[in-house]
Amino acid sequence: MKLAYFTNQYPKVSHSFIRREIQGLEKLGHEVKRFALRSNEAELVDPSDLDEFNKTTYILSTPKWNLILRALSTFILQPIKFISVLLLAVRLGFRSDRGVVRHLIYLIESCTLLKWQSQNDIEHIHAHFGTNSTTVVMFSYLLGGAAYSFTVHGPEEFDKPEFISITEKVKHCRFVAAISSYGRSQLYRWIPLEQWSKVKVVHCGLDDDFLAVSEKINLSKQLVCVGRLCEQKGQLLLLESMRSLHDSDIDCKLILAGDGPMRSELENKILEYGLSDRVEITGWISSEQVKQILIESRGLVLPSFAEGLPVVIMESLALYRPVITTYVAGIPELVKEGENGWLIPAGDSAELTLAMQSLLEADKQTLSMMGKNGHNAVNLRHNIQAETAKLARYFEQGLN
Repeated sequence: MKLAYFTNQYPKVSHSFIRREIQGLEKLGHEVKRFALRSNEAELVDPSDLDEFNKTTYILSTPKWNLILRALSTFILQPIKFISVLLLAVRLGFRSDRGVVRHLIYLIESCTLLKWQSQNDIEHIHAHFGTNSTTVVMFSYLLGGAAYSFTVHGPEEFDKPEFISITEKVKHCRFVAAISSYGRSQLYRWIPLEQWSKVKVVHCGLDDDFLAVSEKINLSKQLVCVGRLCEQKGQLLLLESMRSLHDSDIDCKLILAGDGPMRSELENKILEYGLSDRVEITGWISSEQVKQILIESRGLVLPSFAEGLPVVIMESLALYRPVITTYVAGIPELVKEGENGWLIPAGDSAELTLAMQSLLEADKQTLSMMGKNGHNAVNLRHNIQAETAKLARYFEQGLN
């Protein structure tokens, strides 16, 4: 089956799950073309991501005049369809937070995507994230392109479902994948009952690089937080807890693995709290480096305020490392209090501090029990082979 994937940016440091999904489909014998709006080359450090970059075709690498010519050509060849989609773009633009002009740009971009689909005989196209990437894919479908599906992750799609026209996108798609039962429930809120059958749960998955790792407990005092340095990940709250542990003379080191817009603010707080010898920020690092830091740490701490279901939680549990995280979105479907980690109320610094202290004081037997439970849970629910096979069935069913 000839498939295409389309995203806003691909590859991207934090989106290794998309790469695993594509490669899993290829192992099943499907041909997968990679299309994206823009590249993220400057941030890429992982050799696997750099390899994917060379396999991806980017709309915004196309000269603007070429994009406009393709849009004019589409209008000339099928004026009625083009005008219909143009009117839809205007309507959706008025309702969105990005405006009409941006939606007209999406329409122009969709004409180039339509051309690429035709040139490559694409039978089905799949988008990740229900935002602008799915808008472009939907427009290309309505102009006569391949049928589409898309994966909804959250939290952005659930924060502004009306602004990004989730209902309209589900209406026209073959199916929509949610990465958790929670995600499925949020889609149910915005679509009519007769379309509920379109919503499928397809988890993000891990491959044998994580699932085949043997158990090895780490009793170090190092904890790690992996993720983009931004408001929703809760790193500022984490520094407050690190200060509390420091004031209580509890030995602990924290690695903030990642980079992002809040880096300078976090660096200032580290200095203000006197944590320079206890907290380290790595900047962007490769997937292999993330894996190594997880192995070198006692556990993962992710005090997020908003999430979908973070892949790094799966990675930590697969490596037998317990997780401290929050009762947010799909997280409690994987992390179980007392079984493979600690769940705390989002935004509660005192509870976060207590959980970090509990992890630091947990004995080898407790860490081993939690590690095995976590590894087994990920292998059962987030095995990439099982999840891509499920996804492939949905693709194939749509053609029958």
